[in-house]
Amino acid sequence: MSQDQMKMSDAEAQELIRSLLHKEGSWVEWGQGCQQLQKAGYSPQRIFEDTGFQNSQQNLVIVAAQVFDNLVKADVAPEILDYFKGPRSDVLYEFRVLNQQQRVDASLLAYDKRIDIDGASLISKAIKDVSRMSQLPEAFTNHPGDWVAYIAWKRAKGQKDLQQRSRLIAQGLRFAHSATARSAIEKLLSDFTVTNSVSEPLLPLYRLEQEEELPRIVPLAGSYPLGNQEILRVEQVETQQSFSYIKAKGGSYVPIPGWQVVLKAEDPVAYLCPSNLLPKYLGGKVEEVLVILDRANRTWDVNSYFVVEIEGKLELRWSETAPEEVVIGQLVLILRPKKILDESNITQPWQMDD
Repeated sequence: MSQDQMKMSDAEAQELIRSLLHKEGSWVEWGQGCQQLQKAGYSPQRIFEDTGFQNSQQNLVIVAAQVFDNLVKADVAPEILDYFKGPRSDVLYEFRVLNQQQRVDASLLAYDKRIDIDGASLISKAIKDVSRMSQLPEAFTNHPGDWVAYIAWKRAKGQKDLQQRSRLIAQGLRFAHSATARSAIEKLLSDFTVTNSVSEPLLPLYRLEQEEELPRIVPLAGSYPLGNQEILRVEQVETQQSFSYIKAKGGSYVPIPGWQVVLKAEDPVAYLCPSNLLPKYLGGKVEEVLVILDRANRTWDVNSYFVVEIEGKLELRWSETAPEEVVIGQLVLILRPKKILDESNITQPWQMDD
């Protein structure tokens, strides 16, 4: 049994299945029940066959129940918990990409504004975007409502279409928490100047696709002539997933295909990072990606991302103006791991039917 699995008797499992089949309790209990069954070794397909909960529905209620648990641990008011049991699992599901405190902030805002799933998606994206900024304009305070209002205000300023501009102004006024934020947005009702803001560049995102792009790392014993002792002295190389990087004396190394963007980097350095911590949400499940930066390039450029250090941690940032933080290096590329359905197939000889 893996560490993720939990012990459950057949009687307990059957009682959970019966409860889910009859949809007893709220969606929160459904999510908790589905998760307990999965941890006990029941596959999503088996749960679907026994309870009628489709795989996608299981995922939604499980994840939303985890967000709901964050609200319980934050000791929010009972009426707020009752509100989200509404059912509003789809709203809480949108906050899955946020950290625990952000989930609570977003949920409180969602409760206050009585938003639907579209509004939840708007709040989630605004919180993620603003959390990466060094600071907001003075008119906007450190409140999630002002964060959403700021995004609407910024987009409205660059909107030429009056109908879209009005829609964004109304959106900003709906979420604005402070009087100063509301005042800043209201000024757009009489000031029709269009400010062309600099668009955030696309992330230089790649994914390994070919088996040939996954080289095997082999230790080098030296140059001929050499004897058995030189061979024996070579340390065994242990390849780590999922980018086949190695650990060796003096540091670790990772093989990268010789793409032009990599060859142009004067002093490339790589580090591993969960995909949900990137400046833009990539969608899908969270996976480990490889971030490569060029330490030799520390000159700020509006068309590039840069790695800076904030409170002792490396952060990948983009800004319209030169950042106040010290630039560690320019982003070269972000590498996703190759999707390999069965790695054993790579090592087997290719066969063809006669």
